[in-house]
Amino acid sequence: MRERVALVTGGSKGIGAAIVRNLTKKGVRVAMTGRDEAALNAIAKETGALAIRADVTDVAHMESALIEVKKKLGAVGILVHNAGIAVSSKFTDVTDETFDRVMQVNVAAPFRITRSVIPDMLLAKWGRIVHIASVAGLTGAPYTSAYGTSKHAVVGLTRSLAAEYAKTGITVNAVCPGFVDTEMTARSIETIVRKTGKSEAEAKKAIEQMSPQGRLMTVEEIAAVVDLLVSDEGRGINGQALTIDGGQVLK
Repeated sequence: MRERVALVTGGSKGIGAAIVRNLTKKGVRVAMTGRDEAALNAIAKETGALAIRADVTDVAHMESALIEVKKKLGAVGILVHNAGIAVSSKFTDVTDETFDRVMQVNVAAPFRITRSVIPDMLLAKWGRIVHIASVAGLTGAPYTSAYGTSKHAVVGLTRSLAAEYAKTGITVNAVCPGFVDTEMTARSIETIVRKTGKSEAEAKKAIEQMSPQGRLMTVEEIAAVVDLLVSDEGRGINGQALTIDGGQVLK
């Protein structure tokens, strides 16, 4: 893996940061993007990854970021699209602006960035693309219409690209976590507390019980699956939406 170059979007926190840590430990030359410059710099200092402050929905930002990655590290052979946002509300309360923002971050951005890195992967006859999706991309849940729509779209994109590029040395997969112990889940707990009057402990327990294992997943578990998918040994895994949820979607 030491000759590989990886780009991880949303790499400064949570799942993204865990993925950056793992890849750099394996000797991969890693670039990461994010909007929080302080958090990016902290992970860069820890891991040696190249930090680029960029909004994945800003086409000019990302074009510049990709040029910088190629100039400083080389052509991207591993793309892990982790940047994403989640919203929760009644369907009738979802505004056009909210829906459009979720789709831009969670669907349009991975579509465009993947399209940008594919040509170099085709030249190399090797590539690994991993979209961090969600169990919300495999099943339905109340109050997640915009988010669920976006994650279903990412899973569809994954499967379509996997089929199109199956004979080229490129694999495309999605990782679909349940609730993970991250800042995003902490915000979900805050929302439950605010809207239901439950205590923080009660709200957290309710989320934990959505998994048959009765717990939140960890960022390290997600990163470990990504490690397999981007490895040479993972070449036979293609077009899959792998769940890490303790068995939640089996219910």
